[in-house]
Amino acid sequence: MLFAHGQRAQVAVVSVQSRGKAILTCFEDGTTVYSHNQLYGRWITRRRGGVPETNRSLRFAVHNAKHSAFLYSASDIEILAQEDVNTHPYLQKLGPDPLLEEVSEAEILQRFKDPKFSRRQLGTLLLDQGFVGGIGNYLRSEILWYAGVHPKAKLAELEQTRLELLAQGTYLLMQRAYETGGVTNEPDRVAKMKANGIRRRDYRHFVFGHESKPCPTCDEAIIREDHASRRVYLCPSCQR
Repeated sequence: MLFAHGQRAQVAVVSVQSRGKAILTCFEDGTTVYSHNQLYGRWITRRRGGVPETNRSLRFAVHNAKHSAFLYSASDIEILAQEDVNTHPYLQKLGPDPLLEEVSEAEILQRFKDPKFSRRQLGTLLLDQGFVGGIGNYLRSEILWYAGVHPKAKLAELEQTRLELLAQGTYLLMQRAYETGGVTNEPDRVAKMKANGIRRRDYRHFVFGHESKPCPTCDEAIIREDHASRRVYLCPSCQR
């Protein structure tokens, strides 16, 4: 069942796809619901018949026999015909998305080598969905730390090894975050931290949100800075 903008229809979902930071919910009748959470949208799931207690505005919901998924507060949501999906303004401008099967780490590396991006600071560039689709704020900090690169660095200033680490970190950490529900830390390290009773917010990331805590590599205190009007966390020793 589809509920959107007050309309209801008995139409089955055939696939759900992520495209950058947008979600495409595709139905058997050929229509697709495009949704982008922006900063405030939130999905909440419940067993069928249960409704979340919230003051948020419901924008879209899907139901099956056992469960329901509700999308609240998303400011960007549209119902598209199948032929209009690839010409949607946001989707048309997206860079390669590492979560798509057809996108390889090698393709991401070529993106980092592309001269048209070479003079931009990485702290800004990584949030540009036209560069690589799907990178959000916490992934930006984690990718830069993984590669040992400062947010103010420009691609033109980096050696081949750093470019390879950036591509590897982008591909690996985005895949890991998708598979684990947002955890970017090393699986073995996470397991040890869990066994020691450490909370999710403390084991979830390498550096994001860990201001003043020790760097996992060198024990230097993590610092917080602002880049592109968003907070970024880094190690002042590893990321010079």
